Amino acid sequence: MEHKTYKSYDELPLMLSVQDVADVLGISISGAYELVKEKGFPCLRIGARIVVPKEKFIKWVEDNS
Repeated sequence: MEHKTYKSYDELPLMLSVQDVADVLGISISGAYELVKEKGFPCLRIGARIVVPKEKFIKWVEDNS
């Protein structure tokens, strides 16, 4: 799977995939899956798919930095 490099929050998609979360945070995909399982992490489950709303992700990063 291709890893993306984002230079700013403006480049992020409206809904991030778990792979996008891994790419932005510079962690492994398995680490990103562990993160989305944590209480308080802003993710939505749509069937088997997990997505993270961009604005809530940015707020989570700011609140946890």
